[in-house]
Amino acid sequence: MAAEVLARAGLAVTVYDRMPAVGRKFLLAGRGGLNLTHSEDLSAFLARYGETDPRLLRAIEAFPPEALRAWCEGLDVPTFVGSSGRVFPKAMKASPLLRAWLRRLIDFGVRFATRHLWTGWDAQGRLRFTHGADTVTATADITVLALGGASWPRLGSDGGWTDLVAAKGVAVAPLQAANCGFRTAWSEAFRRFEGAPLKRIAVSAQGHTERGEAMITRDGLEGGAIYALSRVLRTAIARDGAAVLTVDLRPDVPADVLAARFAATPAKQSLSNRLRKTAKLTPAAIGLLHEAMAARGGKLATLDARALAALIKAVPVTLTGVQPVATAISSAGGVRFDALDKHFMVRAMPGVFVAGEMLDWEAPTGGYLLQACFATGSAAAQGALAWLHTA
Repeated sequence: MAAEVLARAGLAVTVYDRMPAVGRKFLLAGRGGLNLTHSEDLSAFLARYGETDPRLLRAIEAFPPEALRAWCEGLDVPTFVGSSGRVFPKAMKASPLLRAWLRRLIDFGVRFATRHLWTGWDAQGRLRFTHGADTVTATADITVLALGGASWPRLGSDGGWTDLVAAKGVAVAPLQAANCGFRTAWSEAFRRFEGAPLKRIAVSAQGHTERGEAMITRDGLEGGAIYALSRVLRTAIARDGAAVLTVDLRPDVPADVLAARFAATPAKQSLSNRLRKTAKLTPAAIGLLHEAMAARGGKLATLDARALAALIKAVPVTLTGVQPVATAISSAGGVRFDALDKHFMVRAMPGVFVAGEMLDWEAPTGGYLLQACFATGSAAAQGALAWLHTA
């Protein structure tokens, strides 16, 4: 995105990429339909980024979801709003958009240098790359670094840039997993539900609640509802060594209604049938109830109607660890905003700008990740143009 803004302004632009082809992570994002952004009100949209730097929010305000959709339309890639409010290209793929975008950039004169791994700066201040067995240098009036975070490293962004940037005196927050799974010590019996979904649930931790779905993994939980709480869960685990997540298996049914239904169920019915027919719970959800009771040293069958309903509404799961950042959807941490000026330029390195997931911010899935990457790419390029005109 930075390359497009700069090339439109008439600059000669080269994009260096360590991978054999550009846009590898962009294509991965399209595997599920390419959720570009979200259609909700901008104030609600900006709130999704939590307590973040105002510069990130200003960048999104300058290039909001409507601008991103118009940009796609300009590439002959129409978009639509899904039932959840998320915005997708009508083709539900990333490849048509990427192809059209690359054609436009080439028409603007942008040059692509693939298989170039950036290794910092040489003694003369030139950009240094390894290209096969060769070392390549490049002199640039401005440099926009958009090296990504540390998730999905096989696609190119492995966080290896952190030491190179920190060595220049730039403050970098440690890269951590975001939109990630969390670990817990399931019993061997419960592990038979590995891969099973928990649908239409609500999860709560540290005073925050999210609705959605989760997936049972061999050693924990992942999925959209869990990802949305990743910031608070990660913080609690780092502080306390563990975090208690409560799972409401029937968020649309009050506890007293559930209790009344159980009380009215014939006692001759088995517990599994009562849970399946009366509470509409899946085998995985029923298994989670048994797992929670076993962790307390008790048995589910000993609970009366009121206690059973209360457990369904708040199943405790103690999370003890965070899945590795390499397996996360995105990462938190990166170049701290206080190391940058208002135009995303590194204060200690005039002419060097930073954009995208390389910056210290995080957001849930739902279109917020890509939107911020587009917006900060545009903002960094606009800042670079302003600096060029005043330098």
